[in-house]
Amino acid sequence: MYGWIWRNLPGPTAVRVALAVVLGLGVAALLLFVVFPWLEPLLPFNNVTTD
Repeated sequence: MYGWIWRNLPGPTAVRVALAVVLGLGVAALLLFVVFPWLEPLLPFNNVTTD
């Protein structure tokens, strides 16, 4: 998968590295601000009970 992304990024190596970093940060931001908050209520980790 990473090889496919690397081969399809345009430009020389420096531009590819910059684009790869931007893509990685974009995916991380999407996960942190959209996917994880949406998924959190569906996860059972907040249902902790102690007797």
